Amino acid sequence: MTTMSIRGVSLFVKVIGNGYPLVLMHGGPGLDYSTLLSLQPLADQYSLVFYDHRCNGQSEGAELLSMTWENLTTDAEALRQALGFDKWAVLGHSFGGNVALEYALRYPQSLSQLILMDTGGDQWWVNQNGPEILARRGFSASAVQAARRFYNGQMTTKEYLSLFMKFNRGYFYHDNELKIIQQMLTGHMPKVRYDTLIFAYTQLLKGWSVMDRLAEIKVPTLVIAGRYDFLFPPEHQAILADRIPDSRLVLVERAGHNPHDEQPIQTIPAIRSFLVGTKNKSA
Repeated sequence: MTTMSIRGVSLFVKVIGNGYPLVLMHGGPGLDYSTLLSLQPLADQYSLVFYDHRCNGQSEGAELLSMTWENLTTDAEALRQALGFDKWAVLGHSFGGNVALEYALRYPQSLSQLILMDTGGDQWWVNQNGPEILARRGFSASAVQAARRFYNGQMTTKEYLSLFMKFNRGYFYHDNELKIIQQMLTGHMPKVRYDTLIFAYTQLLKGWSVMDRLAEIKVPTLVIAGRYDFLFPPEHQAILADRIPDSRLVLVERAGHNPHDEQPIQTIPAIRSFLVGTKNKSA
């Protein structure tokens, strides 16, 4: 683990494993690389590049207003160059998948394969549809309202935790208290940047969509998600896979928004199979 000076920002970076490079773009916004540590078994075959986006996790030295799509994607491109990789495969989870989509559109020559995990191409699914799915699943009116406020950034930093706890069960197919306990014991609890989340939902992500540009993505793409995900449900995953020309869709059973945590025995082999199966095609 180290920090690297990338475009004047101190980015937190962790590289493990050997083999072809796979960069992992974490979700949030406002979280960190540790949310993807369940994918570490892939390090037996790939060089895994974990990093924290600017204004996220342990990355320091950037003002919130600098967290634009241009800067987020150019940071990733500069990191690739600094690490000496000609190309790499890109995996983005949730908000990291939004970054990955923007990266694929802006730097198509720099990636060989794209993995979109529980993410979307239109923020409408999070802002509006997500709370409605919670309502249909029987969550209380106060929980649904908390989710609506949360995903539209209508809160203060002090309200973050109280709002989130009202609907956080929606993230999982099964309640996942054990995962939280494991994170606490191993010291892998994500570093949460509340101000980053509020900024992203009120400015960066407000009205964001790349749905009309998905056909421009030409690299082999894996669209993978938990079937029970309320933020980016199966119907949206199907739309992504349909609009990206060279793509395949995998829905992970008995998993919500974090299939790599809930069902690693399904998720990791699916990612590995995709990467191996498209290696020659993407060379």
